[in-house]
Amino acid sequence: MTGLAQLLQISQEVFWLHAIVFLRVGPIVALFPGFGEQTVSVRIKLVATLAFTVIVAPSAAADVPVTSMPGTSIWMIILTETGIGLMLGIGLRLFLLALQTAGSMAAQATSLSQILGSAGATPLPAMGHLLTMGGIALAMILDLHVHVASMIITTYKVFAVGALPAAPAVSQWGIAQVSGAFSLAFRLAAPFVLISVLYNLTLGIINRAMPQLMVIFVGAPVITLGGLMLLFLLAPIMLSVWAEALQGYVINPLGAR
Repeated sequence: MTGLAQLLQISQEVFWLHAIVFLRVGPIVALFPGFGEQTVSVRIKLVATLAFTVIVAPSAAADVPVTSMPGTSIWMIILTETGIGLMLGIGLRLFLLALQTAGSMAAQATSLSQILGSAGATPLPAMGHLLTMGGIALAMILDLHVHVASMIITTYKVFAVGALPAAPAVSQWGIAQVSGAFSLAFRLAAPFVLISVLYNLTLGIINRAMPQLMVIFVGAPVITLGGLMLLFLLAPIMLSVWAEALQGYVINPLGAR
């Protein structure tokens, strides 16, 4: 009976270890670029969450004191672990939103915002869809899921299980992440905005010089072709800059952008 009792105790510890890790991993996977998309089945998300839990739990076992938390309320653990997971997951999701925002800005600047504007679960112009799909594919090629698993393991040394993070630090971190996401979106879309400004200034000068010329018939094909050519030339650079910023966040999720 002693051996059976020890086996039951070990089974309970293993179960609670994986359950606690699951609480933090679940929100991250739900907001994970690629796995967290609306087009991905809930079953696939659940399987991915369980896989991440199995991967993270053995490495995080030393930082998850299952046997030394008898006085900690289970509701407190659920609240803190889910909150930490949501915070880290939102930080990851902001990078995808920055890429979508950059695509929308570039499409609006080049008069391409109405082309395939509703092709997908999220209403985005064609540029936004192309950059988003390219970013997700690039992230998976660069083994983002492996680096995120390592990031989750590292967070257990920063955020203790059952302890709420400091509210002022979390608010400052959130402000820095949101402002960094918008700054990244503006940097990615800056060439399209600059070309659009120069294009409109040129059309204005031509219109003042030759009022009888219908500049819209000349300018519309030019800006469309120019936007597509810019996307063809700049998309690899934009995605590389985005991937570098994403890797910087995964390496140091609590640092400023």
